Amino acid sequence: MKLRDLTELAARNLREAVLRNSLTTLGIAVGVASLVAMLSLGVGLQELASTRLSRSGLFDAVFVTTQSNMRAFGGPPRPLAERASTQPARKLDDDARQQLAQIKNVVEVYPEVRFPTEVQFEGKPYMTTVAGIAASARADGAFDEMKGAFFSGPEANEAILQIELARDLSKQTDSLIGKDLVLRYAEKQALPPDDVTPVPKHSAADDAPASGGFSLVPRELKLRIIGVVETEPATGFGGFGRGRLLIPLQIAQNLRIAQPTDMREMLRGNTGKPTYETLTVRVRSPKAVEAVEDTIKQMGFGTFSILDATKNMMLFFTVFDSLLLIFGSLALTVASLGIVNTLVMAILERRREIGILKALGAADRDVRRLFFVEAGAMGLLGGVLGVAMGWLIGRALTIGTNAYLKRQELPAIDISSIHWWMVALAIGVSFFVSLAAGMYPASRAARLNPVEALRYE
Repeated sequence: MKLRDLTELAARNLREAVLRNSLTTLGIAVGVASLVAMLSLGVGLQELASTRLSRSGLFDAVFVTTQSNMRAFGGPPRPLAERASTQPARKLDDDARQQLAQIKNVVEVYPEVRFPTEVQFEGKPYMTTVAGIAASARADGAFDEMKGAFFSGPEANEAILQIELARDLSKQTDSLIGKDLVLRYAEKQALPPDDVTPVPKHSAADDAPASGGFSLVPRELKLRIIGVVETEPATGFGGFGRGRLLIPLQIAQNLRIAQPTDMREMLRGNTGKPTYETLTVRVRSPKAVEAVEDTIKQMGFGTFSILDATKNMMLFFTVFDSLLLIFGSLALTVASLGIVNTLVMAILERRREIGILKALGAADRDVRRLFFVEAGAMGLLGGVLGVAMGWLIGRALTIGTNAYLKRQELPAIDISSIHWWMVALAIGVSFFVSLAAGMYPASRAARLNPVEALRYE
């Protein structure tokens, strides 16, 4: 039997039982729609996370800390041989900063300046966290859609508000641009050694020279609000304690705010060069991050980059996508059972027709092909309809999510994403699952005895 004859006969059979075949095709479409919707949701969330990380400027940054601090931040434990060594851990001081700046493909190295403090706006106090932002951060995607402008200079008394702080100050965040606020902070001032009461020494390790210490003096600084940013720039090591009030890094350093390292070095009696809690190393290209990170580790420092975070993130999304694929496939499995039921019922109704075909010379393989064509047609049509339904479900989820985010005054996002490979995969899976579901009915129809089939009433 020719393929054209098989196609015409299959189309006629499908038209004769329109309601039953339509419901079976709709079941396939629903199964494919659930598969596409869940896959698009997983892919969309993964792309959303990757986009937000890319816009934060983390892909071309390496955060450097001492080996002792690395463990405190949840880093891997140091090797036993390293812990047994009597050599002290390397310090993050100006010498280390210069060495890091000389590494190949390193654009700049700057310290992390962040501190909690109080700001006054229109006579009311607000607690917040201040973070110094380097001038190079202007190229980060976090500031692409900001309201207002970036800092006019590295030493400008200007501030950019993160959207959460801006909402605390005023419901109309746009109206804040151009207004002034007062930053209240405690300035660190060094004390001469004569003004410090000596601490009794308890061991030979305490023979380090005594530090002059420092005092804290309350200060105020007037800042002009020049912008409001919605995406919170990831300026801290591992994303801890990010700032809500952003000021130029040079201004933040000039404030001489007491940092945790200052207190530690004072207690240890170290009067040498100032040390840093962390340093941010900006790399020329994200492709060079891994090589720069390896070089820094060989220098004896601990590092953290987005490569470390994305490894865990990719593992999470792989498991997440697998679970969504399994649950989406369950609906498609139920739909395949509907195909089996439909075609088995068709065998009972068309036994005389099958007997006539065999009596006229149709071979078993022709009868088998006939049922395969019918099953494949329902699977192909159901796959196309399912992709369209899955796209509509994804858009509905996105619209509903953005409507909720709009009521919360949050930026819109796209949580669903459909790619061409997803469309091809869904239609292909639907087609081959339908063929697999039609194997049993087709084999059963091919095995019918033509004499018994002609006598069937």
